[in-house]
Amino acid sequence: MLILECPYCGVHAEETELSPGGEAHLKRFGPGSSEDEFEGYLFVRENPKGVHFERWRHAYGCGKWFHAARCTTTLEVFGTYPAQTTEPPKDIKDKISAKRPGWRWRDFA
Repeated sequence: MLILECPYCGVHAEETELSPGGEAHLKRFGPGSSEDEFEGYLFVRENPKGVHFERWRHAYGCGKWFHAARCTTTLEVFGTYPAQTTEPPKDIKDKISAKRPGWRWRDFA
């Protein structure tokens, strides 16, 4: 079972208390963008084997959205952080780098 800590209320919640929201750190395109940019935003998503950054909502708690960094193969959670941040905090990136040498943060913006 996946257990994530809500960075807002501090509750360690099982995945049954949470709602997944897909990939985190996407650059959103809307009015005024090209058809290719908008199509990419709607349909092109990462599906990595390894470290992945996701959006989650504490649905049965405070109701707020947050981001989580986890490994898709081992379900290891590296940390959670508020959804307003544009990239993962340094401590989370350091945890990932310590466990996965050679891993680099990819700028999604």
